[in-house]
Amino acid sequence: MGAPAGPVAARTVGGMRTERVSQVVLLAWAGVVLVGALALFAAEVLVGPGGVRGDGARPAPGAVARAGASVEAGAGASVPDLEALIGDREAWLRRYPGDDASWAVLGAAYAERGVRAGDPAAYPRAERALRRSLAIRPAARGNADAAVGMGVLAQARGDFAAARRWAEEARRRQPRAWRAEALLVDAYRGLGDDAAAGKALERLRKLRPADAAALSRAVGLYRDRGWREDAEALAHDAVARARTPVERAACLARLGDLLWERGLPREALARYAAALRAVPGDAPSLAGRARALAALGRTDEAVGAYGAAWAARPLPEYALEAGDLYAALGRDAEARERYEAALERAAEAAGHGVDRSLVRARYEAEHGEPDRAVARLRARWRLGHRSADVADALGWALLRAGRAREALPYARAATDRGVRSALFAYHRGEVERALGRTGPARRQLEEALRINPYFSPLHAPGARRALAALGEPSGPPPER
Repeated sequence: MGAPAGPVAARTVGGMRTERVSQVVLLAWAGVVLVGALALFAAEVLVGPGGVRGDGARPAPGAVARAGASVEAGAGASVPDLEALIGDREAWLRRYPGDDASWAVLGAAYAERGVRAGDPAAYPRAERALRRSLAIRPAARGNADAAVGMGVLAQARGDFAAARRWAEEARRRQPRAWRAEALLVDAYRGLGDDAAAGKALERLRKLRPADAAALSRAVGLYRDRGWREDAEALAHDAVARARTPVERAACLARLGDLLWERGLPREALARYAAALRAVPGDAPSLAGRARALAALGRTDEAVGAYGAAWAARPLPEYALEAGDLYAALGRDAEARERYEAALERAAEAAGHGVDRSLVRARYEAEHGEPDRAVARLRARWRLGHRSADVADALGWALLRAGRAREALPYARAATDRGVRSALFAYHRGEVERALGRTGPARRQLEEALRINPYFSPLHAPGARRALAALGEPSGPPPER
């Protein structure tokens, strides 16, 4: 959705009246933020009314109780607390294996540990626990907790269509379950269905009007629509309402990302630093810090920050970004090492049911075999995963494969959705340039550098070179 010309116009989204500002600029987040999402569904299971667990016992003091409180708030728990919760439920289930509620809690804890530690091997364990819960008490008999758990596990694996199906099943069983609505917002965003995500957000906001988890989802949807000022305002509110250090760090990192995407690396760096004070070693904040440091020319520190992010959570996208930084610095051997690590980690994740096709396709388009990237992304598109990220990646892969005319509709789909992304604008500019459309190419390349002049250590310099090659415009402006 594009911004209207002229001054400010009022609108209501997600149950909130806010202001829409023209000429907004915002870069899409790569992937869906999952910190805390995998703990959403077990609140009433682990800690019920009066602080009593679903098994009838009060939670043990310390880490297990903290994990339970985090779950109750819909916020993320620390890895040590998750480990304590896993041990607590495993011990209980050895004595009482027919407790479907505890199997659901155990599945949730495994899944969140997998996300927070970057360990995809935890996901099959999570699935076994959740399916055990459903075998004891199916979703049709009211086991909405395990149904939502299966949905958030599918979300963590990148299967947004399955996440939507499980969330809808849970919603049928518990029509006012806020956890199902939160999952639906995430799933619809992953599928690129902004209208359905907006409706789910409205329902969520009615159920949890002042909750950080709901506010964070509003931030993501506003960003997708290009409503930059509104997204930042809500991100500040989410930070203020965060209930745990993990949730606070996630909200601060999200705010840092919004600032980074506007080309404000110093301001972003301050938010990442605050997040790291809340949770030392927080991987998303370390990766964001690396991007900001690279933009400021502090490349040695940036390399170190990428290394720390990888050590904390070895995600292939972190290795891919680090490889691009090394390549921009002319350190080709180290770049190849990082790219190989990204591919190895993506293959390992795929072995545990995680869809890393977007990361693998981005590597193939840039450094490998673009036709292979096209095949991967077309398969994802056919499955209904039609977010702006997938459209952009598919358009870029088609261009790199020498199929610029086929690429243009996808490049347009990415930039015309409302997301204000420097990377998307750059990709579209290069597609337009390959087709000889000089005016549109110049506009898109200028837009990319206006949004964020530091958007990529490899491609920001490429955008400047492409603009120089196009030269100054002459004559009347061309038709769009």
